[in-house]
Amino acid sequence: MSKLGNLGARLYRGEVGYDFVGKRKIWYGISILITITAIVGLAVRGLNMGIEFSGGAVFTTPSTSVSAEQAQRTAQDASGHPAIVQKLGNKTLRVQVSELSTDQSRTTQAALAKKLDVPLNKINADIVGPSWGDQIANKAWTGLAVFMILVVIYLAIAFEWRMAVAALIALIHDLTITVGVYALVGFEVTPGTVIGLLTILGYSLYDTVVVFDGLKESSKDITKQTRWTYSEIANRSLNGTLVRSINTTVVALLPVAGLLFIGGGFLGAGMLNDISLALFVGLAAGAYSSIFIATPLVADLKERDPQMRALAKRVAAKRAAATAKAESGEGEPQDAVTGDEEPEDPEDAAPAGIVRQATPRNRGGRGRPSGKRR
Repeated sequence: MSKLGNLGARLYRGEVGYDFVGKRKIWYGISILITITAIVGLAVRGLNMGIEFSGGAVFTTPSTSVSAEQAQRTAQDASGHPAIVQKLGNKTLRVQVSELSTDQSRTTQAALAKKLDVPLNKINADIVGPSWGDQIANKAWTGLAVFMILVVIYLAIAFEWRMAVAALIALIHDLTITVGVYALVGFEVTPGTVIGLLTILGYSLYDTVVVFDGLKESSKDITKQTRWTYSEIANRSLNGTLVRSINTTVVALLPVAGLLFIGGGFLGAGMLNDISLALFVGLAAGAYSSIFIATPLVADLKERDPQMRALAKRVAAKRAAATAKAESGEGEPQDAVTGDEEPEDPEDAAPAGIVRQATPRNRGGRGRPSGKRR
């Protein structure tokens, strides 16, 4: 078995783990810092909205020896607006100018035809009106709102309202970071970007639901025992799905990274950037939030419940009694509530995040002795 596979098995059995939930204040602080940076970038630089949202025109030229820089200057001088020029295959150019009226589009088309020394009808022009862009934007916001509402309803029914609230906060966290990165990088926001955002929100939700499902199973009848608090059980469930989450994220990020850095970077295929950046940032943020945000938030909300507070007190009392008995050299530790002897399971004796090596159960005289009975 590989080292990673062995680590995953030990994490699942609770033999080794990291205290994610116990150090949740650190993760909250990191997330707040990243979110504030994203919001500041969004407020200062704003989003570079594509013509599908702001209106404008896209001009496609025939094969030409004119450089992209020359075509960009020509389009900007003729239209009076910033232009984006991309080099396509067969030496053709794609010139995009936002917020153009019909008359300005014709003027820009004529200027490009003159610069390239081709007939006017050889310059293909696609004009998008601002009203159409507003409709697309409104539909995108409506779709996002409906998605969020359905997520909350589903999680509240399948799990409980605390998990629904934690998942919603994690989704907003992922969305804010992704949009902030778009503002800081300056990539254009297109319908492909919206598709990418909805895709990563679905992925983030899937990863979160996997952890929540394990937590739901682990916390059944939790108030009937005095070994673990809710936060410790949540941390054990999180460690049990940690390797799976990491593997899923890495496998998903590899092809997206190829689109973003190779297709969009080296090959200059700008159209790929619309969706690949949203997917890359969103997938990474979704994996982070499902591990460091969603589950710790559930633990925080759940620990406010009176039953969980009472459980935490009983667990602390039992551990204090066990420590006192161990120091005094007395017999087996007893349950702090019932007074009955409750032998510890070697795999469950320490809080999650602490490495414990399992010891044979038949040592020290406990269990059935080996050999024949005399």
